[in-house]
Amino acid sequence: MSELESWYATAVGHNLHASVQTALEPMLETAFGYHLVQVGYTRQQPLFGNSRIRHRAYTAPRAGHAVTVVAEHDELPLESDSVDVVIAHHCLDFTTQPHQVLRELQRVLTPNGQLLLIGFNPWGLLGTIHHLRGLGGNALWQGHRPVGCSRLLDWLRLLGCEAESARYLYPLPVLGESRVGHYAAAANLWSERHRLPLGDVYLIHAIKQVGGTTRPVQRASRSARLIGLAVPNPAATPRQGDHAA
Repeated sequence: MSELESWYATAVGHNLHASVQTALEPMLETAFGYHLVQVGYTRQQPLFGNSRIRHRAYTAPRAGHAVTVVAEHDELPLESDSVDVVIAHHCLDFTTQPHQVLRELQRVLTPNGQLLLIGFNPWGLLGTIHHLRGLGGNALWQGHRPVGCSRLLDWLRLLGCEAESARYLYPLPVLGESRVGHYAAAANLWSERHRLPLGDVYLIHAIKQVGGTTRPVQRASRSARLIGLAVPNPAATPRQGDHAA
């Protein structure tokens, strides 16, 4: 966990995190509900800043400054069908039980709840570099067990989750403000716009599908007013004898 946090503190990690935040913004702005949970290994990268959902929880295996729930990913201490939005940040990248983790994420989601999966793309440039570093003895990347986006889409389908979108982010590391860095940033925007599978991370947006259920709608309080006017009580329906009277 600390090694992944140290990697995110580098320039490449910082830029990658910013790219993920930018991609999540439109999804979180239109996501409504009562509860949001971010599940991941890092303890310093909350991704839900733009969410309109007020109650948010940050779950990680160890305590940290932003962590509100300490738990393992394959045993979340949350009720089934209780969370409206789950942000899964690399929680499938460093586990030996990716199926169980994914089942837990699906279990805690409400019907029609939204799952936002972020993970390293094993076929991207960084994925290749991470694999080589793992072979060279790097402790962090020796424990890296990436799951490809296409395989994840198959797993989600089996769990009854419908993928709304799948995209790849950050194909090339942006190298500062140099001319090469500007070219890399432009290439990244072009690749993301055309949905090319070249990015270093994937972002999957899936919806939990449950037959015969509907998403609960938040009800207004009884003291609510419409356009400054009190809501009138419904008129009583006249009975058959009232017409003659």
